[in-house]
Amino acid sequence: MSDRVLALAGLVQALAQVRRIADTGQAESAAVNPVLESIFQVDAASTEEVYGGVRGVRPGLVLLRDYFESRSADEQLPRLALAVMQLERRFVRDGDMVERVHAGILAQSDTARTEGSTHPDVLAALGRLYSETLSHLRPRVLVQGNPHYLGQPQVVAEVRAVLLGAMRSAVLWRQLGGSLWDLVLRRAQLLAAVRAHLGG
Repeated sequence: MSDRVLALAGLVQALAQVRRIADTGQAESAAVNPVLESIFQVDAASTEEVYGGVRGVRPGLVLLRDYFESRSADEQLPRLALAVMQLERRFVRDGDMVERVHAGILAQSDTARTEGSTHPDVLAALGRLYSETLSHLRPRVLVQGNPHYLGQPQVVAEVRAVLLGAMRSAVLWRQLGGSLWDLVLRRAQLLAAVRAHLGG
């Protein structure tokens, strides 16, 4: 359960940044960087390593704690998370699409390593990759926000790139044995694991 909540934290952290970018046109770098970096951690030795350590998903762990303690103020976040989890099921069943996404990520890995995963060229490429693959699956992940920002190509590209990071975490969550039933039947265990990572 300890690893599972890290993947779940990565998912909600990514989606919180998607919401922030759509509303304000800007991400919070400390929260978005680990999410984007996780996309390129294809052969990480551990779940912690995917996010650069537990500290990388601390914002997501705080969001999870608030959600499980019924203190969450963002009603859109759980809906977005559910949509991404449903999309992940369709995605992993489409072997050709999985290969295309994997190849697209590898094609950007050198640039991400040298220039950083938040470099405009990397964000544009990841956004394009999402648009050409995952955006064609149903149910579509519908992001609401400020039309002023969602009308700007670079903002849309960043939103899509971070959604790709959310999908990375959703796939990891499932690989670690996570399911929607956990959110219904194992809330207390998930909350205990979250608190343990947060230090109480």
